[in-house]
Amino acid sequence: MSRIVEIRSYKLKPASRERFHELVVTKSLPLLRAWHMEVVAYGPSLDDADGYFLIRVYDNLEHLRASQQAFYASDDWRKGPRQSIIDLIETDWNAVLWLTPEAVDAIRNSPGSNAG
Repeated sequence: MSRIVEIRSYKLKPASRERFHELVVTKSLPLLRAWHMEVVAYGPSLDDADGYFLIRVYDNLEHLRASQQAFYASDDWRKGPRQSIIDLIETDWNAVLWLTPEAVDAIRNSPGSNAG
């Protein structure tokens, strides 16, 4: 059964990628996992010193929307790491697509995915 994959890409403020990565690892990921969001891969972009990505998977579009609505409206996020993380982001964009379980596993296990 295919899964919905969300690829979130960030253009970070200059020289902030190391701090952003630290916040993702120590604050954001534990919170996402506590909210039962499945992170497949994350990390610095290979071709942009100010680029970063986060890849999550969902069962379907409704699961994506409901999960994100609940998470981003929560006090855990709003009163937690939200401001320190968004202060480092210049722009961001998403791509959402269907992938097979094998393709999701390939992303999860790829070099540099960090989530494998």
